[in-house]
Order: sequence, then C-alpha cells, then structure tokens
Amino acid sequence: LPQPAPGKPWLQVSTWTSPKLVHLSISFFKQSFFKQILTEGERYVMTFFRALTFQEQGIFDTIANLGSMVARFVFMPIEESYSVFFTTTLQRGLLADQQSKSDVKTASSALGVLLKFVLLVGLIIVVFGWSYSYLLLMIYGGDKLTASPGPAILRTYCFYVLVLAVNGMTECFYFATMSKDEIDRYNRKMLLFSFVLLGLSWLLTTTFLGSLGFIIANSVQMSARIAFSAIYIREYFASTSEDPLRKAIPAPATWLSLLLSLVVTVLSEHFFCCNTSLLYLATHVAIGAVCLLVVLACLFVFEKDLILFIRQNILARSPPSTAHASAHAD
Repeated sequence: LPQPAPGKPWLQVSTWTSPKLVHLSISFFKQSFFKQILTEGERYVMTFFRALTFQEQGIFDTIANLGSMVARFVFMPIEESYSVFFTTTLQRGLLADQQSKSDVKTASSALGVLLKFVLLVGLIIVVFGWSYSYLLLMIYGGDKLTASPGPAILRTYCFYVLVLAVNGMTECFYFATMSKDEIDRYNRKMLLFSFVLLGLSWLLTTTFLGSLGFIIANSVQMSARIAFSAIYIREYFASTSEDPLRKAIPAPATWLSLLLSLVVTVLSEHFFCCNTSLLYLATHVAIGAVCLLVVLACLFVFEKDLILFIRQNILARSPPSTAHASAHAD
C-alpha cells in the first residue's frame, strides 16, 4: 500500500506521489497519444475523408498487415527488450561523459550492432521484396491482390519496413535516456509530425498516388524522426570516443552483395515471373534463393561482430550484460 511522505499532510497530493514521476508520466502519456496519431493517422484520413473506396481499403489493409509481420514478430520484441537494457544501463538525463565508461561502451556497442542488424534486415526485405512482391501476392491472394496497385503497395511497404525498423531502434535509445524536459520538447515535435503526416496523407492520397500516398507519407515522417534521433545520439556520445552510428554502417562487400542481388532478381522477375509456367516460377525462386545465400555468406564473412551479437544475444533472447545492467539498476 502507498505510504505518506514523512512530515507532510495526508491530504496533499505530493504526500502520496512524487511530483517528478507524475510530470514524467504525463510527458510519456502525451508522447503515447501523438504516437497513436502517427501510427494510425492514415486510418483517420481513410475514415473521415473517404480517400479510398472500401475495396481499396481492404486491399491496402491486407497488404499492410502482410508487410508488417516482420516488424511485429522480429523488430518489436527486440525494441522492447533493449529499451529495458538501455534504461537500466544508462542514467536518464545525463550525457555519456557523466556516466560510467564501461556502461557507456556497453550501451554504444549494443546500439551500433542493433542498428546494423535492423538496417540489414530492412535492406534484405527491400532488395528481395521488390522482385518477389508480385509472386507473394499471387500465391497469397490471387488476382484480387495482384491487380494494380497491389504489388506497388507491397514494394513501397518494404521500404517503409526498413525506415520503421531503423526509427524503432533509434527512438528506443532516445526514449530510454532523455530527460523529462527533452521528452516535452520531443512531444512538441511529435505534434508537428502528426500534422505533417495527416496533411501529407490527405494530399498524396487524394491527388494521384492513392493507397501509396499513405505509405509514402508515413515514410517521410518516419525519416524525419530518424534524423532527430540520430542528431540526439551523436550529441549524446559527442564527448566520448564512442560512435554507434558509424558502427552501424555495413561493410562495402555487404552493400555490393545487396546491390548485385537487386539487379539479378529484378532481371529474373522480368524474364521468369510471373506467367503460368511452373518451371519459370521455380527458376525465379531459385535465383532469389541463391542471391539470398550470397548475401548471408557475405554477412558471415564481413559482419563478424553482428553474427557474434546475434548468436549471443538475439538467438539467446537476452540483452548483453544483463547481469551487469541489473546490478546497475539495483
């Protein structure tokens, strides 16, 4: 049961609550409200402005749910786990040079590898999603989903998943370390993002892009949020030798393998997909599988820090130095 603070009247609110925690909770409530608008903004535009017909809404929702499966089942659990890790490892409201060097190094290494992980997963989705969206929709829903603009929606959504993944991880660190005043300032930015999203969604959807307008508008506002978070991360570690954003950049060989895979799979789709010949479809799938194996081989050879991190933490479902973080929190 709650206990009154010593020496304070029983009827005062501050007797039973911490004003600092109350203000912090209000800030997080406002942040959650604005994030709800940013997350579901396109649905408000669909409902109130009738930007799409019911059939178009059904196709859009089906493809969006299909495209967001990776975000729900891969990225979201990682964000939730490492939000706790960053919160317990670093002290909220203090810059990196005001905290333990070992804690800062641990958090920086984890953030850098996590950003690289979500970036590479997102890039793989973009590269292979571009050439295999039509085939996936044909298998999943037949002619109803492959009819225009179904494949274009899924291809664009693949890019949105990439932006969504990077934004989720940068904001995970941002929200875990910023002070109450910084949360309030960010809430004002979120209000601006909300208006930009709603206005851009309405403009792009009702003019010439249709369903694609929602995804493009979300990608634009998400990219702006990534920029703000990246600036914060760079300033946070500016007084130290740590640079997690630089650690997140994949090796040149990895970029090359992704680029070649994109070119090869696009050509494969042009020549082999998607007619009624099972041999042609099998050839298209086989080419994609080979390209994916080449990309994964490059990851094993040139991204050893990422592979080690995945084995020790993500596959084990445990953030790095969990015991250390728990001790720090105690």
